[in-house]
Amino acid sequence: MGTGAALGGAALGGALAATVGGSARAEHGSATPASDASAKLDTDAHLFRLAAAEPSRYDGGTLRGAHEGTFPVLTGQQASVYLVELEVGGIREPHWHPTAWELNYIISGKADWTILGTHPDGAYRNDVFEASQGDLVFVPQGFFHYFGNASNAEPLRVLVVFNTSAQEPNDDIGIVATVNSLPREVLAAAFGVPVAAFAGVPTEIEPVVITKRK
Repeated sequence: MGTGAALGGAALGGALAATVGGSARAEHGSATPASDASAKLDTDAHLFRLAAAEPSRYDGGTLRGAHEGTFPVLTGQQASVYLVELEVGGIREPHWHPTAWELNYIISGKADWTILGTHPDGAYRNDVFEASQGDLVFVPQGFFHYFGNASNAEPLRVLVVFNTSAQEPNDDIGIVATVNSLPREVLAAAFGVPVAAFAGVPTEIEPVVITKRK
């Protein structure tokens, strides 16, 4: 090998060694991470067994969630995922999310959907439809909506993705709490009925989330 070739090879080898050495130092934390989020990638677990998580149980179904409280790597990432399972007759309480949109994937079963929101012309639009296995349903931020199990024979399983890392009840306003937050005379005036018409509405304000058709 000529002297020039040897020198060239040595230079190339040195450059590669420097590159590899720099990468190794970065991997071992000597380099400053670009952001707190990237730093988390070295320390937090990236696997969450959603289907095996302990569910919150309701009259009508269950709810399992991966959010910043249960899956720390999601902290600051503006993302959370839920697995909703509704029994026959099960209903996700009518509600809306003030700070997040949601994307729903029907894993199995059939779902009745209602989505209410305003549009640029100022009119209300009430979108009512049925979604089946393999379908995606998008609900814009702040739109009032609900879904229920449309089958009389099988459960409904839905995967829900939010653009927030918070636990769902922290960004959820349900219809039961909404009605109970208002004086009965105000409700009566809004609906144009006597105050007595609301006598049967429970007065205790608590999250319902999932319920069942009576």
